Amino acid sequence: MKHILFGGDGFVGRHLAARLVADGEDVIICDIVQSDLPHYANCRFIALDVTDKEQFSGVEIGADDMVYNLSAKMLSPIQIRSRRHDFFWPVNYHGTEHIIEKMASSNASRLVHYTTDMIYGHTFSYPQTEDHPANPLGEYGLSKYKTEELAEQWRGRGMNISLFRPRLIIGPGRLGILSKLFKLVDYNLPVPMIGSGRNPYQFISVFDCAEAARLAWKADVPNEAFNLGSDNPPPVRKLLGDLIKHAGSRSLVLPTPAWAVKRTLDLFDLVNLPIMDPEQYLIADEMCILDCSKAKKLLGWSAQYRDEDMLMAAYDEYRAGLAAASK
Repeated sequence: MKHILFGGDGFVGRHLAARLVADGEDVIICDIVQSDLPHYANCRFIALDVTDKEQFSGVEIGADDMVYNLSAKMLSPIQIRSRRHDFFWPVNYHGTEHIIEKMASSNASRLVHYTTDMIYGHTFSYPQTEDHPANPLGEYGLSKYKTEELAEQWRGRGMNISLFRPRLIIGPGRLGILSKLFKLVDYNLPVPMIGSGRNPYQFISVFDCAEAARLAWKADVPNEAFNLGSDNPPPVRKLLGDLIKHAGSRSLVLPTPAWAVKRTLDLFDLVNLPIMDPEQYLIADEMCILDCSKAKKLLGWSAQYRDEDMLMAAYDEYRAGLAAASK
């Protein structure tokens, strides 16, 4: 049996690959580029763009192989409205379609596939369980939600597909929108919040995401969707306050009227000068907390990292990067 990771050189993929290799598994990584990572000494790499169906001819999948789809276009870098569909859909939806069709042609039936909590859109009830209504607010969430519908169709044809819906994934190697926050903290500038900051904000560690995928394989790939988020996320105000204290900054957290900020961001988006993606700011003051009890019960998974620790570690990485660049 082989473990075939599409997008396996990406953020979650490289950590999952390293764990599987350390366990002595036969791992094949399929991605556009190959990084200089130590686990490549003990696994294979195939150059592949999931948007090009013809390139899948170079990948051999056995009927008993385990497949993971970790390829995705994310919300960073921010795209203007007219480019969002063409940015997200070729990889997120059509890439998934190509992977599943390749599996079907090889009689492979086990897939772990990552989507996003942004399929939910606005919060109707919290904590959000996996049966929360799905109403994506933009092309990113919609492209991911449509892959869930695609997965359901193939489940009906005999495939086992475990879906994961993570909150914002952070960890070594990815800063994304957090770099803007860290710049404000470094310059001792006010850190504005959308709303009062009394609502929690939930992260999930890249290490916890990788472990969830491994445990889904160990559990024979349940035909279920699973939320992934941290336990007991703190309010935004406390999370940011702790970061400022950790950084030794004189920044202050600044509450704002959420409706006014959202309309202002809407205006910037309308004139093609987006500061944030609408899928980020439209829910920023809502109680977007994922209930992860299903993953705990069915997979034996639990989040090992706290939001405060993850944010501070990301800031320390940011500072280390600045220091290295200045030498």
